[in-house]
Amino acid sequence: MDGKGPRVFIDEIGRYVGQEVEVWGWVYNSRSSGRLVFVLVRDGTGILQSVVSQRDVPESVWAAATSLTQESSVKVAGLVRADARAPGGYELAVTGLEVVQVAREYPITPKEHGVDFLMDHRHLWLRSRRQHAILRIRSTLVGAVRDFFDSRGFVLVDAPILTPASVEGTTALFSTDYFGTPAYLSQSGQLYMEAAAMAFGRVYCFGPTFRAERSKTRRHLMEFWMVEPEVAYAELDDIVRLAEELVTWVVERVLERHRPELALLERDTAPLERVKPPFARITYDQAIEILRREGAPVEWGADFGGDEETVLARAFDRPVFVTHYPAHIKAFYMKPDPARPEVVLGVDLLAPEGYGEIIGGGQRIDDLDLLLRRMEEQRLPREAYEWYVDLRRYGSVPHAGFGMGIERVLAWICGLAHVREAIPFPRMLYRLYP
Repeated sequence: MDGKGPRVFIDEIGRYVGQEVEVWGWVYNSRSSGRLVFVLVRDGTGILQSVVSQRDVPESVWAAATSLTQESSVKVAGLVRADARAPGGYELAVTGLEVVQVAREYPITPKEHGVDFLMDHRHLWLRSRRQHAILRIRSTLVGAVRDFFDSRGFVLVDAPILTPASVEGTTALFSTDYFGTPAYLSQSGQLYMEAAAMAFGRVYCFGPTFRAERSKTRRHLMEFWMVEPEVAYAELDDIVRLAEELVTWVVERVLERHRPELALLERDTAPLERVKPPFARITYDQAIEILRREGAPVEWGADFGGDEETVLARAFDRPVFVTHYPAHIKAFYMKPDPARPEVVLGVDLLAPEGYGEIIGGGQRIDDLDLLLRRMEEQRLPREAYEWYVDLRRYGSVPHAGFGMGIERVLAWICGLAHVREAIPFPRMLYRLYP
């Protein structure tokens, strides 16, 4: 090509109407109509219709345009024109075309494909409009989370992925050999954030976590990303407010920046528009009453599953907090309610529309003797947690925090039927490829 114009990205093409530019990308689709070839070019920021007219280009350019296959990589030069009929409202009148590579027959076609086929080709499926929209929203969601905590004086502290013991006190761990010593992929960075909070006051970690649960529900992944704030001198009410502010913040950010993507996903945004404080707040006891009233056969002391969470959330028009769960179904570090020790000062936030728990947390035990008793009751190995116990020996204070799963929040915001589309390369019970 002659290089008359600058290389630009499609999302900024409107600034170049009437000018010659170059766009580098891939062929999303192409079709011919007599002496015209319409090439939809994508570059990662958008899709641009590029029109090749046989009478206006050299024979070599025309031949290249007619040879294009889906996902061929190209550099296209031309004049930017405004056209309301074109995708995005602009098109390129092509003057030059360089084919970087003619792609082989592309396996993902406009026809219907099964989920297993698409997951096997996840590395290519990411190029589709739907997946592109979801992952762009994910990028904004992650940025919004970081902005939220950074703007409030929280310090980012990275937690280790390899740990010597479970956070939740369960056996649902991925194990590995650490030079002759058993080690595990982290379920959560929480315990380490408790240590960091005693040093910095307000902290958060943000990274991958791993759960070896043999679950195949639409809400579960073996590897997922979680943000976990921890706050010194905080109690249950403090982190309930923090969680409410965080969820409101990220939903507002997505609505502000991604109306077109949500429309492409056919997401009804009315439920998202209602995500404003205050969120409803009920106790576990009240939740049991609601479930029984709705005909759900649930006994006090049972943990809630997806079905119960869906019924509870249906009773409210925005996310709902459930607090004061029975102590025996929560982790060893959860602080009992001083007025009623059989329940803990814990909280889950349930998303509406059947998406279930998106946040779980609570106030931690800050008393040394009580923590040791709870560890003994659950038969946890004292030596693996000795550093954690130290936090109650040297300047212990009330503190609280929570974890928010990015994929569950994204699935809810985008209205996805399954969490597998909320992460670029999902790891599920029977899927480790690609």
